[in-house]
Amino acid sequence: MSNSLKIDFVSDVSCPWCVVGLYGLTKALDLLGDEVQAEIRFQPFELNPNMGPDGQNITEHITEKYGSTPEQSQKNREMIRARGAEVGFAFRTDGSSRIYNTFDAHRLLYWAGLEGLQFNLKEALFKAYFTDGGNPSDPQQLAQIAESVGLDRQRAEAILASDEYAKEVHEEEQLWLSRGVSSVPTVVFNGQYAVTGGQPVETFVGAIRQIMSEAKGGTVS
Repeated sequence: MSNSLKIDFVSDVSCPWCVVGLYGLTKALDLLGDEVQAEIRFQPFELNPNMGPDGQNITEHITEKYGSTPEQSQKNREMIRARGAEVGFAFRTDGSSRIYNTFDAHRLLYWAGLEGLQFNLKEALFKAYFTDGGNPSDPQQLAQIAESVGLDRQRAEAILASDEYAKEVHEEEQLWLSRGVSSVPTVVFNGQYAVTGGQPVETFVGAIRQIMSEAKGGTVS
């Protein structure tokens, strides 16, 4: 019986719950060990596709977008920080952090997928933004992050200076929107089972065992 599992992880690099969800998922896969051979592919989703090049203050942005008060934003950040700590990720964003456009980061991730380094780049982008306070729309920072995971810096710079992979990223974004993905993270297993949100490790373990059992024609009690 096959124990292979194809995982499409639909997310944005400036989405904190996507970090929590990814680390929950990878820890679940570690726990499952040989029960499953997973292949993760990151799919693009932009939370703020119309964000300008200078970005926007995070508190201002969340107030405008969701109507949250600064106090609610602060509480939410504290909750995310605690969830990150549980899975070993350090969130250091605060009320003066900024939200940026992430389209170029998604173009680099598409290229990194062709080079077999997509997971490495995704992790590095999360850390650069949430832990180090970086700007994921800045071409110099993006080229440096790409180089740090073993990608060719000059090639990264050439991609960022052109519109290479823009069409592919737009097509992937539209595909997932057309499949009903409206919030991230959305984690799709074998193209048919979806788990949404920054779920804890045990939720992913349970979901994956259920999916693998159904794929093999068994049942899980």
